[in-house]
Amino acid sequence: MGISKFKNEPFTDFSSKKEKKAFLKSLDKIKSRFNNEYPIRIGKEKIFTETKFASHNPSNSDQIVGVFQKGTADHADKCVKVAHETFGDWSRVSPKKRSDYLLKAAKLMRKRKHDFSAMMVYEVGKNWAEADGDTAEAIDFLEFYAREMLRYAEDQPLTKIKGELNKLTYIPLGTCVIIPPWNFPLAILVGMTTAAIVAGNTVVLKPSSDSPAIAQMFVELMEEVGLPDGVLNFITGGGGTIGDVLVEHPLTRLIAFTGSMEVGLRVNELAAKKQPSQIWIKRVIAEMGGKDSIIIDKDLHNFDDAVAGVLSSAFGFSGQKCSACSRVIVHEKIYDKFCDALAEQVKSINVGETVDNPKMGPVINKKSKDSILSYIQKGVDEGGTIIAGGKEIESKGYFVEPTIIKNVSPKDTIAQEEIFGPVLAVIKSSGFDDSLDIANNTMFGLTGAVYSKNPKKLERAADEFHVGNLYMNRKCTGALVGVHPFGGFNMSGTDSKAGGRDYLQLFTQAKLVSNKIK
Repeated sequence: MGISKFKNEPFTDFSSKKEKKAFLKSLDKIKSRFNNEYPIRIGKEKIFTETKFASHNPSNSDQIVGVFQKGTADHADKCVKVAHETFGDWSRVSPKKRSDYLLKAAKLMRKRKHDFSAMMVYEVGKNWAEADGDTAEAIDFLEFYAREMLRYAEDQPLTKIKGELNKLTYIPLGTCVIIPPWNFPLAILVGMTTAAIVAGNTVVLKPSSDSPAIAQMFVELMEEVGLPDGVLNFITGGGGTIGDVLVEHPLTRLIAFTGSMEVGLRVNELAAKKQPSQIWIKRVIAEMGGKDSIIIDKDLHNFDDAVAGVLSSAFGFSGQKCSACSRVIVHEKIYDKFCDALAEQVKSINVGETVDNPKMGPVINKKSKDSILSYIQKGVDEGGTIIAGGKEIESKGYFVEPTIIKNVSPKDTIAQEEIFGPVLAVIKSSGFDDSLDIANNTMFGLTGAVYSKNPKKLERAADEFHVGNLYMNRKCTGALVGVHPFGGFNMSGTDSKAGGRDYLQLFTQAKLVSNKIK
């Protein structure tokens, strides 16, 4: 019996009393994991170190959601060596069997969907819907890449010639170092890790120190489905201590990284340097930052829809998405009206502890909060006018008001640098040509959107708006696996198109075998 066609995991309807009750139960249940201590996992070993660190709830920094080990350079070295030793056996496991591990994991994650989401409510401050969407995307990656591996394992089309039998196969690379971010701590982690595994590679997974608890839950899940020891090795600790060791190691074959531009460029630089005994050019998949724009034309299908789309894109998960709208470029004829509407509608965004399911929660940590507040001040210093928000909210968590700043010039600091927080710059344009010029004036090129009812302008944007994911008359966040393959241009990364048909190829190499027919 063949595998069913891929379809996206549906989102939970929290207006349902049954679903709300089930989620509240998971929020209570997952607290039993708090304060537990979790080991580094290398092959069969579970390692506890002398030095530890805690993961805290950004809504309430007094609350510890898990205690983890500070791995050393020696642990990182051992991770890569064990993964390399395991690769020989794992690479020979059939694609079908590798695919089955992912499908089993998807089934179990679906069954415990609210438990995974609940951990993200606590550990990274996602509200219920944002956490649920993260888990749904993780399930989608498991299901999609399981099917994709079977497609890659099929006979590949080649031009036939007389007297030869030719076959092209996609074979795995080796040991992959996976460095996911904290903002999609399950979805992106699962996507990068399982793409590597299902393609026949072994993995060293180093999660963000802001989100190791949800990563730990995934590692336990893969152990439960019977993934062999050494295929997925798990190390926690500071990036400065272990990150460079993992990237520079001569036995590392590929590094998949999602995070800031600065760190991504460093990963790329370190990986490019040949180490003694290294016999390959390391491959780097880097998904980095964004400075994403939404263009608002003077002629709109629906003014209110455009306002809602901008606010959702800017303040969903406190603007902590690489795809978030941090700049809205508005035609001068409707600029003041649009600013007034944004300032009015943003009042409906309540901010609070995410266990209570507000529209907007905290930012991830104190360092992030302080950085965001300094950008807000910079925006004012450079001539911007705050029309909403602008302040921190005093509490045990890290809260910043959803902030909108008008009168921002296209080259101002807050119009150019990635803030990664709930700050929206409103830029005035003189016309559609000007809007496109402004949209393309940063070093990034991840997502963007255009609201217009003019088909010729939309067609121009499709050709000239230089981003990896461009959306027309809808928000610029919320890419779906299989529907919107995701990745950006320029300093936004290597345009990996995660969740698309090209992605698994990045974790493989193509081998051609030609047989002469006698």
